[in-house]
Amino acid sequence: MNHIIGLALGGACGSTLRFLVSTGIYQWLGRGFPYGTLTVNLIGSFLLGLLTEALVLQRVAIALEYRTAILVGFIGAFTTFSTFALETVYLLEQGNFSKAALNVLVSVAACVFVVWIGLCSGRYLFSHANAVVQWQGGMIPYAMLVVNALVAFLIGLIAAILSQKVTLPIEYHAAIIIITVGAYLTLSGLYLVMYLIEHGYTIVQHAKAMLTVFAGNTLMCLFAMWLALWAAKQV
Repeated sequence: MNHIIGLALGGACGSTLRFLVSTGIYQWLGRGFPYGTLTVNLIGSFLLGLLTEALVLQRVAIALEYRTAILVGFIGAFTTFSTFALETVYLLEQGNFSKAALNVLVSVAACVFVVWIGLCSGRYLFSHANAVVQWQGGMIPYAMLVVNALVAFLIGLIAAILSQKVTLPIEYHAAIIIITVGAYLTLSGLYLVMYLIEHGYTIVQHAKAMLTVFAGNTLMCLFAMWLALWAAKQV
């Protein structure tokens, strides 16, 4: 039952974010080509490759439902093969054979490529010193921190670009940003705590170490989002 609830929550968030991102991309670049669907599929494919290493191959057993909600629920709903297929058929019906062929080629080849990039990035991060740094009798899961910061950067970049291109009331922008940032900081920090518990840490005996890692993750993610905002202004 926990898996079903996790899938439902992840799917609801993923499908909502897909709608917002793809709609924003179409408002920005127009509907002459399936830019919105291609964008969400590329982003989702990269995240699937990267997070498969971080959430599955590291095998944090306590977070099984957590992984299911993200990889199957969220990313599964965020990406869409059926819309890609439908938009390709529409291009063919309109006589845009070159655009249809380009959409198939770019979508398939590019998505496979970015999944591979995500996997390689994750494997590289987790291949050194068991992905942790020993410090003052404890450990800092640096690979997890870097993965969280990378995802935070993507979230910040997407949110910043769309906020410039999509016309929404200011209160909607504020609500989306606050909810998205708050949820991500909470969930990414929670997974780090789960990771530490899986490696023998206890809340009673290692509260200071857990709080330090949680705070470090929060600061790194906030900095990554700020960096994304700066980068978006250059676009």
